[in-house]
Amino acid sequence: MARAKYQILVIPYNIDNGNVQYCIFRRSDMDIWQFIAGGGEDFDDSVLLSAKREASEEANIAFHNEYIKLDTVSSIPANCFKNARTIWGEDCYVVPEYCFGVKVDRKEIFMSQEHSEYKWCSYEDAIDFLKYDSNKTALWELDCRIKKKLCF
Repeated sequence: MARAKYQILVIPYNIDNGNVQYCIFRRSDMDIWQFIAGGGEDFDDSVLLSAKREASEEANIAFHNEYIKLDTVSSIPANCFKNARTIWGEDCYVVPEYCFGVKVDRKEIFMSQEHSEYKWCSYEDAIDFLKYDSNKTALWELDCRIKKKLCF
């Protein structure tokens, strides 16, 4: 299985009585909070399928859940990935990160070993915990989209 030249980011969210919460994850290998992040695989038919696969692998989120493709696309420096030059060549400098929200009905998450814990947060709390600007930008877009939809 070969690593495709893109990254995905998935933001689980839950709406209960009009209150929106987002699930953030603490990585096992670093002391940081982020959303579900992972790489595409060459066998994935689409970036959406990659997002669904990663959400399933890392948090046991079912494929049938409602996914929202966000407009947010970030660029991740290739040197953040192990063996990037070997996999993608010397001329690969950045890798695009495609972002999605996924609505979940249950707040119980079954984590993979990539994460040591998770927590459900308001938008404001999640922004304070998150490390990467790409996560914050995608969260901002998703939060705007959800709140606009809730007002109608």
